[in-house]
Amino acid sequence: MDFKVSPKSLRESCSAEEWQARVDLAAAHRIAFLQGFSEGIYNHLTYVVPGRSDRYYQIPFGMHWSEVTASSFMEVGIEDGQVKRGEGVVERSCYCIHAPIHKAAPKSKAIFHTHMPFASALTRLEDPRIKQIGQGETMMAGVIAYDDSFPGPASDPAEGVRLAKVLGEKKVLFMANHGITTVGETIAEAYDKLYYIERAAQVQLYAMWTHQPLKHLPQQVIDETTRSVGVVRASPSPAERHFDAQKRILDRKEPDYAT
Repeated sequence: MDFKVSPKSLRESCSAEEWQARVDLAAAHRIAFLQGFSEGIYNHLTYVVPGRSDRYYQIPFGMHWSEVTASSFMEVGIEDGQVKRGEGVVERSCYCIHAPIHKAAPKSKAIFHTHMPFASALTRLEDPRIKQIGQGETMMAGVIAYDDSFPGPASDPAEGVRLAKVLGEKKVLFMANHGITTVGETIAEAYDKLYYIERAAQVQLYAMWTHQPLKHLPQQVIDETTRSVGVVRASPSPAERHFDAQKRILDRKEPDYAT
């Protein structure tokens, strides 16, 4: 299957904001693959088309994350799941999970769903909760929602509606027996959460594998660490700085993602 689109003609027809969103979302796919977050041709990273609330960017089904470029994305209708711009097949579970969350939470412009190995391993446990045994885990704990049921593969938008209710105002969703979804107002925010929740899960599993008792932090330290998460920092945010750093690495390795 040929996924090639003329980058020049597409770029000329996009606004500067639209093209930058495409570049950043392509970068997120490439970085996620390099960091081992992807699973074959499945999983989905979407972002609402700038200036619109009725459609989002999605790669054609069958495209590998290692080959995604800025010109790869289709624009898919949030209401009907139809391709509004571009060409390709709309992967059904992506639409059924992402479109209802985009609709229910307009601020969640970026929605990243993956089957990352460490975080997904936790979702297979009777107790998948991130334990407050370290700074990173504690800083993430307050933004996580846990879905404790798995009804099977998402083949109906009703499942996305259900997941949106479970997620609520949180930024990370642990999907029972399944995987992880992160949301953000920006691509940088959603990716930052994706990266750090996988790291927290990895460290926790390593600690659990020793079969020694986990050393939980004192409540005072938990409270102080939690309060520090809400401290206003100067722009750009830590998430933006982190994503920019990841893109600089990508620029040296695979600069074609921006085409």
